[in-house]
Amino acid sequence: MNLLEGGSLFRDLHKPHIREIRSTVARFFSTSEENVALVPNFSFGLNTLLDGLPGRQKVLLLKGDYPSINWPVENRDFKVCYAEIDAHLEQNIEKACEQHQPDVLAFSVVQYISGIKINLDFLKELKARHPNLLLIADGTQFLGTGHFNFEESAIDVMGASSYKWMLSGYGNAFFMIKEKVQERFTIRAIGFNSADAKFSKKNEIEFVGRMEPGHQDTLNYGSLMESIKFMEQLGMERIEKYLESLTAHAREEFEKLNLLDETALDRRNHSTIFNIKGDAALFHKLKENNIIASLRGKGIRVSFHFYNTEADLERLIAVITSE
Repeated sequence: MNLLEGGSLFRDLHKPHIREIRSTVARFFSTSEENVALVPNFSFGLNTLLDGLPGRQKVLLLKGDYPSINWPVENRDFKVCYAEIDAHLEQNIEKACEQHQPDVLAFSVVQYISGIKINLDFLKELKARHPNLLLIADGTQFLGTGHFNFEESAIDVMGASSYKWMLSGYGNAFFMIKEKVQERFTIRAIGFNSADAKFSKKNEIEFVGRMEPGHQDTLNYGSLMESIKFMEQLGMERIEKYLESLTAHAREEFEKLNLLDETALDRRNHSTIFNIKGDAALFHKLKENNIIASLRGKGIRVSFHFYNTEADLERLIAVITSE
């Protein structure tokens, strides 16, 4: 409405508004505004960063990870090696690091098919053993489900599209890049917005400016800021505790019905995502009963956020077990 009524006058507030959004993201994840880049989606941001890495570096990926992680790496001039995603994920990564000595580990914090969540404490141990290993993480399936302090984590680069647990719709994402690793990238992207629309700043562009070369969408990024404010009002510790309780109950019910595979059963620290045993017929049955799920891998992915209730879980179980 402000844009409709104010026209170009609304654009006068564009830069301060974007800075406020960037500052809000930084506060929410405990980092500095200078480390936060607002991008249209995770894929855009990751491709931009990968183009800034020296060629022929060795990159460790997880076999079967989200395509928007693996494809951009595999499509470039990197030496690529892999670790398996299974119940022993952390051990597999450690073994691959010892064997291949990669320069970069790129991975999803939570796997989009299985819901397997990497142990964040393990990443600190891994970083201690391999201090020069650059950790690039996709937090799309993770950020928004609980408290996360970026600066205290072992992760060097964390990006996420905001349509998932951040509840902010399509067309907005963000990347957080620790200052100490920014020098490892030579970002080639540039535009007038990179220099804050000042000709004099062409040769003095900050790192984040290189990630934001064009006009920024105030509506989409504004949605991200409003979502963060809403979650802050609820309290991330409260959200995290509630989701831990709800998903623990879901896990118990799924185990009783033998709906989880051995990988999930062997890992107690699971995410809010579950892949339950089921075929297309069960998927359509859920859909007919207005239960949102996705066919993923060999089963059906179901997941829970803070707006879900115990009643939702009970209804899901009832539909699954009904004739």
